[in-house]
Amino acid sequence: MKTLYSKFVVTTMLVMIGSLCIGFLATNTYYHQVVKEKNDAKNVSIAQDIAQYIETAKPEDLDHYLMTLGKVGYQIYVTSGVEGQFFGGEYRDKTLSASVVERVLNGEVYHGMRDFPKETFVTGFFANELINTIGVPFTYEKRSYALFIRPDIRLLFSEVHTILAGLMLVMTVLSLFAMLMFAKALIRPITKLTAATQQLAHEKFDTVLDIDRADEIGQLAVSFNTMTEKLQENDRVRKEFISNVSHDFQSPLLNIQGYVDLLKNPLLTEQERNEYAGIIELETKRLSTLTKQLLLLTSLDQSTRIVKRERYSLDEQLKETVRKYRWQIEEAQLQISYKLEPIHYDGDAGLLQNVWDNLLTNAIKYNVNGGQIHLQLQKKPTSLEIIVEDNGIGMTADQLAKVYDRFYRADASRTKQGTGLGLAIVKQIIELHEGTIQMESAINAGTKVTIDLPILL
Repeated sequence: MKTLYSKFVVTTMLVMIGSLCIGFLATNTYYHQVVKEKNDAKNVSIAQDIAQYIETAKPEDLDHYLMTLGKVGYQIYVTSGVEGQFFGGEYRDKTLSASVVERVLNGEVYHGMRDFPKETFVTGFFANELINTIGVPFTYEKRSYALFIRPDIRLLFSEVHTILAGLMLVMTVLSLFAMLMFAKALIRPITKLTAATQQLAHEKFDTVLDIDRADEIGQLAVSFNTMTEKLQENDRVRKEFISNVSHDFQSPLLNIQGYVDLLKNPLLTEQERNEYAGIIELETKRLSTLTKQLLLLTSLDQSTRIVKRERYSLDEQLKETVRKYRWQIEEAQLQISYKLEPIHYDGDAGLLQNVWDNLLTNAIKYNVNGGQIHLQLQKKPTSLEIIVEDNGIGMTADQLAKVYDRFYRADASRTKQGTGLGLAIVKQIIELHEGTIQMESAINAGTKVTIDLPILL
């Protein structure tokens, strides 16, 4: 398995090699496009100055003068067309066509540096060849000569080359070493994080990552510790959840088990068999509803629960809820009316749907034959008011005081399929939206639920 450290080292090496290659290519391009022309012009000027000096000063010993120039850093070739002499450093390649010599003797300037073939790695600057020179004519003692000259790179720049090479080597070694040390320091907290996650995998939620840094790794450590705290809280809630609701599962499970045993009796009549199967079906639905509502309630209980607010049409959501339960309303022979202002609200549409579902199904369930349900949505100066009202069986004052308690059922005869969690869920969702809920009820007069949701500015 390739470690992150090895990948980092390989990537660093590849980046350094790639940067070196790109740098060479960029330098080569810059030389050919900019430096080459300027270098040619500079050396043409130097060669012309030398030729002018020879023609005006007429040194008595030309060879000695040219030899002196060679010693101070130039490679010189002088010819009159028949034979030539070299002064200064040796040329690696002394090939030079006769036509070039002839043109210079006839007064032309030879731009060998400028016209040297374009090759990579600025070889035109370092190529120690006679064709890579500047050629100018001059006259000495009434005789025409051609002077070919170029700087002796080895003599002029050998020390510079050594210093630069040493500098590059030291920089490369130190940079690589520093990157390796940095990689080690970077990978160390990630290794700690890996070990800590392995502890979490074994449900050790009290694991704390001790990394004190201000960079992204430090932020990751803070996030990890926050996550472990949430996992601890979730673990506590989960265990408390199992402990608190186990008895609510026992009743339907025992009923299911009992009626399943009864169904095994071959002497049962068809009517009894259908009755027992119906009870099992009801208890199964009750278990399913209880499970879903408990999971939702557990989610709402989390102290860090954040409402996912989005702007949507609240009146359309209420209308859709009425349409969804239209069959139950008609089956119970109820009449429903609503007065809903067109309002857009910033809230968690998914959570609020649970509110409308619970309130409307309660209004249906606890109503009377031929009863009425009324929905109202209106906008106030700083809030929205939603009213769900029915003229059903109502509740006593004692029942109304306990209506938000978990697992409380006001009328057991009508809530065999209920869980006693619906209004507890409603209250928590409304409070998550920073709203309030009020309930008014009276026996045989009905129930009125008023919800107030603040409008976010």
